[in-house]
Amino acid sequence: MIRNIGVVELVRQLEQINAELARLRGQMEVLGNENQQIQKRQRDFYLDLDSRLKRLEGAPAAGAAAPAATDSSAATAAAPPAATAAARPPSREEQAKEMRLYDSASNLFRRNDFASAIDAFRAFLKDFPQSALAPNAEYWIGISYANLKDYRNALATQEQLLARYPQSSKAPDALLAIAAVHAEQGDSGSARNTLEDIIARYPSSEAAGKARARLAQLRR
Repeated sequence: MIRNIGVVELVRQLEQINAELARLRGQMEVLGNENQQIQKRQRDFYLDLDSRLKRLEGAPAAGAAAPAATDSSAATAAAPPAATAAARPPSREEQAKEMRLYDSASNLFRRNDFASAIDAFRAFLKDFPQSALAPNAEYWIGISYANLKDYRNALATQEQLLARYPQSSKAPDALLAIAAVHAEQGDSGSARNTLEDIIARYPSSEAAGKARARLAQLRR
């Protein structure tokens, strides 16, 4: 009888372990799907950005794909880097709120409601200052200012991104945006210097490829 009780308890424990493994596999699938969505949003946003920067520079805008759901460089850039080791891991509820706020701001940007997008991205940064998407939010604030022709704040925001997140994947994009603003203001010398800086500092980045093409245009 005692032996049978031991077997029953072992079976119960195995069932609990299997249930926990199934739960963890489900979480991994959800995170994998979220990561794929973030990467797609990043690619879509980058295409949209290139079109907007070309319009800022006065060049004809090629048919860029419209952004889908959310950035990246977010959530930032391929898979977003992990939060700082000392930070408490966010709960599922916090992660959901983070993505919801970021998506809401992104949707405002895609609707060309740049003033509201700035407010929404700032609210996101206030609630999630340590988010892996913080550099992305800062970046889109700067792009929104540029579209509003508030070039002073556009430059200040991108420069702030470079100071706060020098290792971010959005850093070369921020420099590209700065060059576009300089070009829009008629400061071709500063634009050229910034484009050359991108190529020197981030030679293998996609932004460097764009910088080379724009330098060729400036030299014509």
